[in-house]
Amino acid sequence: QVQLVESGGGLVQAGDSLRLSCAASGRRFSAYAVGWFRQAPGKEREFVSMIRTSGTPYVTDSLKDRFTISRDNAKNTVYLQMNSLRPDDTAVYYCAATTSYRARDDGKDYVYWGQGTQVTVDS
Repeated sequence: QVQLVESGGGLVQAGDSLRLSCAASGRRFSAYAVGWFRQAPGKEREFVSMIRTSGTPYVTDSLKDRFTISRDNAKNTVYLQMNSLRPDDTAVYYCAATTSYRARDDGKDYVYWGQGTQVTVDS
């Protein structure tokens, strides 16, 4: 089965930017829709963004002014560009993949999950 590995997280100051990467192996990457989710301490998992096999992106309304998703199928990688970071962006960020064409913002639509990468934003 496909394996997903997130990277790019870290400790940053408010207003800084980060680019997260989700690298896939084991399957043909172009066949998968990929989503990003995050979970902050004491909170439920939250949908952030997803990108379809066609490259069509979606970012949840509260984040779409600051976050951008993209994919590079030649590198088997999906990116999440996060700009103007705020303390309430602090969370573990997970990428997830599925072959289902109908997947969007429900975590249950996604079959394969990475281990997560920590993003911490200081005020």
